[in-house]
Amino acid sequence: MSERIVVVGFGPVAARLVDELLPAVRTGLVQLLVVGQETEAAYNRVMVAELGVGRTTAEALAMADAAELEANGVDVRLGVKVKRIDRARQNVVLSDGTAEHYDRLVFATGSRPVIPNLTGLNPDPSGPVLPAGVTTLRDLRDAAVLHSAVAEGKRVVVLGGGVLGLETALAASEEGARTTVVHNGPFPLGRSIDRGSGSVLTNSLRAGGVRMAGNARSTGVETAGPGGSFSALLLDDGSAIDGDLLVLSCGVRPRIELAEGCGLPTGAGILVDHHLRTYHEPHMFAIGDCAEVRCPDAACVNCRNASGPSGLVGPGWRQAEWLAEYLVVLARDGQAAADAFEPLPKEKPGVVVLKARGVNLAVAGDNQADPWDEELLEAGAASGRARRQISQWADPEHGRYVKMTTRGGVLEGLVAVGMPRTAAELVVLFERSAELPADRSLLLRLDGPDQLDAGATSNDPQRTVCRCAGVSAASIEDSVVEGCSTVGEVSKATRAGTGCGGCHEDIKGIIEKHFQAAAA
Repeated sequence: MSERIVVVGFGPVAARLVDELLPAVRTGLVQLLVVGQETEAAYNRVMVAELGVGRTTAEALAMADAAELEANGVDVRLGVKVKRIDRARQNVVLSDGTAEHYDRLVFATGSRPVIPNLTGLNPDPSGPVLPAGVTTLRDLRDAAVLHSAVAEGKRVVVLGGGVLGLETALAASEEGARTTVVHNGPFPLGRSIDRGSGSVLTNSLRAGGVRMAGNARSTGVETAGPGGSFSALLLDDGSAIDGDLLVLSCGVRPRIELAEGCGLPTGAGILVDHHLRTYHEPHMFAIGDCAEVRCPDAACVNCRNASGPSGLVGPGWRQAEWLAEYLVVLARDGQAAADAFEPLPKEKPGVVVLKARGVNLAVAGDNQADPWDEELLEAGAASGRARRQISQWADPEHGRYVKMTTRGGVLEGLVAVGMPRTAAELVVLFERSAELPADRSLLLRLDGPDQLDAGATSNDPQRTVCRCAGVSAASIEDSVVEGCSTVGEVSKATRAGTGCGGCHEDIKGIIEKHFQAAAA
């Protein structure tokens, strides 16, 4: 008898899980019900800002076709919410009044945008009320609001100095809008980068046409009369930043209310073990932004310093792929075989890349220490570990900055601004835990004038081009040899470029290199 799996949520991570389970659905091994709150099937939420500035289409963002899934035997319910979960009866109660049984349930509820507690906004997480002209840039409707403002060259105020907010502001500015970024602290990305890179990044953003308002604390939102549209963001020093559209980019928070409502343990996210099983309920699972992998074993080394959900699509996709294989083994071979299944591998530290025309930034690991911070440099040395070393180089006039934090010659942290080739090489070394050359200046020379046509990092076929989907240059090159000639075709064949989109230029370069060689 086939097992009935219910997936709660239909975002990018759920779409990957469904895609991986399709063969088992076709053979009748499992029955699959997917419940999505939005009326659209899964789409690439990471690229909503690109849609909002007119650089892509809703069709290009689509990650699933509901009609096609239905034809393959998947029960898809769109525009429907799960109101509650009855763990005793193993039922989900839906907003349309129906109740559906499950043998296995997967939470893929993702996250919701954080609404700041400002005068004029209602931050109620169950149903925030935003005045006209205020958006969170989370779904297709938000993208349409931004697109209208950009097309008319209006004033766009972005509240929040994270990667999404900066990318949105830069893209909107390039497409004709007048943009301002308002953030707390002396420079954007303050939790991820150091003072030197923050100063260089700020200057680069200003050079890109973005007005920067740092050390600003917002207090309220002003509208043009009662019930009117947004007109200004109010600050605690009594000043105001005028605008026509306010984009709230203040981070996200895991959606865990369903799990909490049925009594499951939660932390920052829904607590799951290394098999993605919720505590006390081995037939319930969580993946993506809503899942916090932190097993109940207090002696587990991997979980000792575990953080909450990463908020990145790549780890969620890897969880979905792993869970699909686990569920198939469970349905086909039983619990004993599933118990012997290799646990989910520990996720490597994430790499953050700012993708924007004219502004290049990569950051990973711990890079807060400076060369003269003896206390931070000696941290960990008492336990027998090597002392940290810092290599730092800055050229603020030309918008360039690099810092490398190493221990025993191995890269532990990096930040690079305005040095794309150096950044690419450092990211490869960081992901491989490889040792840096003794002469660090060799890496800086990758962005020198003599290297512009040398393809400094393009000769390694095993380098990861798409970090979201984990696709190597060799896989992309193979797809091009087999006939793919556009980024879209490569994405369909390999899944490269279906995440944040930061690798699109690299994919284009591989395609162009292939056809140039063929022409020669």
